[in-house]
Amino acid sequence: MFFLFSDMLLYSSQGVTGTSHFRIRGLLPLRGMLLIVLDPPVEEGEPERSVPHCFTICAAQKTVVVAASTRLEKEKWLCDLNTAIDAAKGGSDQSLALPGSVVCAPPYRSSEEVALEQESEGALEGQGQHRANTTVHVCWHRNASVSRADHSAAVENQLSGYLLRKFKNSNGWQKLWVVFTNFCLFFYKTHQDDYPLASLPLLGYSVSVPKEADGVHKQHVFKLQFKSHVYFFRAESKYTFGRWMEVIERAGSSPGRARRPEEEA
Repeated sequence: MFFLFSDMLLYSSQGVTGTSHFRIRGLLPLRGMLLIVLDPPVEEGEPERSVPHCFTICAAQKTVVVAASTRLEKEKWLCDLNTAIDAAKGGSDQSLALPGSVVCAPPYRSSEEVALEQESEGALEGQGQHRANTTVHVCWHRNASVSRADHSAAVENQLSGYLLRKFKNSNGWQKLWVVFTNFCLFFYKTHQDDYPLASLPLLGYSVSVPKEADGVHKQHVFKLQFKSHVYFFRAESKYTFGRWMEVIERAGSSPGRARRPEEEA
């Protein structure tokens, strides 16, 4: 798990089995850092070990070769790393010691992850065992990256309103007050409730219109899917349907898309 700060790139791994922490494995100062991009990179003498979406990070006295999950993830990291490296050039030259006793935010299983295994018809995911779903936790479990542009888009794209929700294998629809913020849907019984019944982090999810095979023959319905996890939501009107689709797509897809040449101008 990599964390990019204003002065360093920190990397960590999951702690010992049974614990709930990330253990810091090393850090790389940004001042003087150099990124080498080869597509695909070939390690000297070991061309068979070439991996797609790789790049090399050269910092201080350490060189690290990393591989992103997709080309898009690689572009996100390169963009943010280059921006951070340029900004760090004007900073003070401070030596960075490895804080061996420090641990990062724990990768608890999100309430949605736990609940999907125990989901029953008509039940709310996470009901009775609600936990906070931080971005760090979800990134860890879904092997996802969140860039600065993603965070900016998340702040700009928030929405709330009543929706009808249906699980993939259920027949009935449940009316809920839904709030979308910080890459996550929060579900309430009514708009007057102080605390959500459950939440659904959307990092990694795709939003689309149901297909014929889904068997959902209602108007104003959009579909959220991550691997085998599928949810259907029905809006009250064509306008609100369009708003939900627009906001979720902007917050989840647009920031990470490849930039077209005309956007660079």
